[in-house]
Amino acid sequence: MAKKGRVFSGIRPTGRAHLGNYLGAFKNYVALQDDYECVYCIVDLHALTTVEDTLNLRQNTYDLALDLLAAGIRPEETILFVQSHVPQVTELHTILSMVTPLGKLTDLPTFKEKARQQPHNINYGLVGYPVLMAADIVLYKSDVVPVGVDQAPHIEFTREVVRSFNYRYSTNVLIEPQMKNTEILKVLGTDGKEKMGKSLDNQIELAATPEETRQRVMGMFTDPQRIKRTDPGNPDVCNVFTLHKSFTPAEEVAMINVECRRAGIGCVDCKQRFAANLNKALEPFRAKRAELAAKPDLVQAVLDDGAARARAIAEKTMAEVRAAVQLP
Repeated sequence: MAKKGRVFSGIRPTGRAHLGNYLGAFKNYVALQDDYECVYCIVDLHALTTVEDTLNLRQNTYDLALDLLAAGIRPEETILFVQSHVPQVTELHTILSMVTPLGKLTDLPTFKEKARQQPHNINYGLVGYPVLMAADIVLYKSDVVPVGVDQAPHIEFTREVVRSFNYRYSTNVLIEPQMKNTEILKVLGTDGKEKMGKSLDNQIELAATPEETRQRVMGMFTDPQRIKRTDPGNPDVCNVFTLHKSFTPAEEVAMINVECRRAGIGCVDCKQRFAANLNKALEPFRAKRAELAAKPDLVQAVLDDGAARARAIAEKTMAEVRAAVQLP
């Protein structure tokens, strides 16, 4: 079957993958392989903008590759590689920075959020993060970028950069990517308030043991208005119930929805059920990950092959970019 176009997406190796990564990215990555030519990148250079200690960067990169492969990425058809292994991206980043207004970068909501989270480390790379992201996308002539709602401004920014570049250099070398919203736009963490993430320690890791998973689930916040076991609950505002929908059989979800509202079950029972269903759903992933972890040379070979295939596309694009800019 003919593919619909090329998809690109990147994910930062800042620690072991969690449910937010799976529901917001991995699940979609796997599904897109059926219809698109996919290019997936472990963006280690992007990770440098928010980490001060890189001692675990290589291990995190390897772990993320394990997670992606265990989730169902098929390297025989999909390009999976590490960002820094394709140096053309930093060259394109530099060139695109020449057509990017500084004010536009500092106005992006994600920059403001990161600056709030790390006021002691507002570096040039953090400000220029969206330009490097744009370079990642357009270097591979990507037609579609799957993103969550919080990343929508970055895709529109990328489209603006493409238009600015093509206009300034009277060319149509770069392609404006289209945004494809992920199925679940935002996954909240165990606190029930903030987006799930490692920096806030509100994540549930995919590769955790069943007992570790159960403990994290049992510590999750539920309906904030439900104080006593006999109080009726409101599943509509409960993050545990929201996650049930992704990992629990439909008939059980329907039962929980009814029984919670009439205090037929309590929050503890709801979380116990979720922990059991989540662990069951993650069994195949964990088994595949353990199998791959026993073959580190195979995982490295996948990344090396992906980088070689990515560099071939990148160098072709850069030849066109250099000609458009008239670099000697």
